[in-house]
Amino acid sequence: VLLVRNKKEFSALGSKCPHYGAPLSKGVLRGQRLRCPWHGACFNIKTGDIEEYPSLDCLPCFKVTVEHGKVFVRAKKKVLTLPAVISTSSTLGQDTSKRCLLNRDTVLLLGGGVAAMVCAETLRQEGFTGRIIMATKEKHVPYDKVKLSKEMNLKAEDVYLRTPEFLDAHGIELWTEKEAVSVDFQKQKVCFTDGSSEKYDQLLIATGSHSRFLEVPGADLQNVCILQTPEDSSKILELATGRNLVIIGASFIGTRLEGQASRHPAPARDTNETGVQPGAAMPPPAPARAQLPLPLQMLQNKGVKFYMKTELRELKGKDGKVTEAVLASGEKLPADVVVVGIGVFPNSAFLKGSSIARDDSGAILVDLRMQTNVPHVFAAGDVVSFPVALLNGARSSIRHQQVAEAHGHVAALNMLKKEKELHTVPFFWTTMLGKSIRYAGCGKGYTDTVVKGSLEQQKFLIFYIRNGIVTAAASLDCDPMVSLIAEVLYLGKQISKEEAE
Repeated sequence: VLLVRNKKEFSALGSKCPHYGAPLSKGVLRGQRLRCPWHGACFNIKTGDIEEYPSLDCLPCFKVTVEHGKVFVRAKKKVLTLPAVISTSSTLGQDTSKRCLLNRDTVLLLGGGVAAMVCAETLRQEGFTGRIIMATKEKHVPYDKVKLSKEMNLKAEDVYLRTPEFLDAHGIELWTEKEAVSVDFQKQKVCFTDGSSEKYDQLLIATGSHSRFLEVPGADLQNVCILQTPEDSSKILELATGRNLVIIGASFIGTRLEGQASRHPAPARDTNETGVQPGAAMPPPAPARAQLPLPLQMLQNKGVKFYMKTELRELKGKDGKVTEAVLASGEKLPADVVVVGIGVFPNSAFLKGSSIARDDSGAILVDLRMQTNVPHVFAAGDVVSFPVALLNGARSSIRHQQVAEAHGHVAALNMLKKEKELHTVPFFWTTMLGKSIRYAGCGKGYTDTVVKGSLEQQKFLIFYIRNGIVTAAASLDCDPMVSLIAEVLYLGKQISKEEAE
């Protein structure tokens, strides 16, 4: 139990964040908001309600009394023995609405990720009793995609965010392996690949993004992989164990995979890894490699070889399987497995030729209420471009789990005419070789940085500056500083470069 004193009032609530079990005693308290030190989830200390994602579950609250100068907390033993991270089959709450057959309204959610899931749950929490359909091309219920590159030895069921039983209990229909091919906005109807169609009263497009494909000779060889699903994760781990692994791209996905192979137990640690970062120059000589960004240095120290600013010319194979990666320089890298992590594109091709507004990348344009230019149509998550407060309202696509959840929540509220605008500070995290990296804000277009601590000692806080003002911060081993900065930004306060220094 965590006992909190705010001025002269006491509150008692669960001591660990329901997301990943972080100790909330090390979090950030501002007024009645308690922010998790690890991933930025926020809770109201009086009610335990979620005020900022990525946590999907509220905190338990307990009765507090003060008698003769002593503070007493009363709680049921059963509640105190519950695990910090709530089971995926837990309920939304006693007052959650259920499906009522008399309500003929249908909300159709395209996509099976966290944006669609939070939208569905919010609709029920806010009293919607109509039909909710979640249609996804996935085989699974919504799952924690963050873990696909962090814990690759897990089964699909181990990363489920909610179970099928949970969805059934709350009247949320899940249609798996059901991919949309077109939308008739005038008739308010979606057509699917199997030839079926479904009408809607309100539509959420939350179809996410897809990994970009290689466009070089040999890209279609076997054992050339992308990481998109639990099946992809398991396949890559199995294929790469004890083999030559080449990762194309030095994105966070790529570095997470390299970190997994470097630290994984048993024979996986014998994987020979090579990272290729596309660019326009030859691989750097040895001295230049010492100047790699810190995450890459950490991996290099574990035996990962990096080839920066170079292009992949082609992949060669034997008997249909990849055996070699050839760089633009002519250098040949042994490759039993190739993993491609060169960015993503929005899953919005099925909207081509329709009246919905998209940008040049294909991202759907929405406002702060997650509304598109088409009546009764909302969009959320990786597939959208939205106004970002930290960019002075300029649009951007921010593909973080926490942002997608916030999108889904706001979309649901506006489907119900709550007139709620998005108010969130993007929060991102990753782990590498046992180290946790936190990032909050939006550093796009930054022109300066302020570094506190030591990069060499792997304990630091970095402020990203644009026009003399902090717009983002990143840290390693400096909790809860990024959560503190996220809270300051959330409150609309500015941090100057001078204050950061």
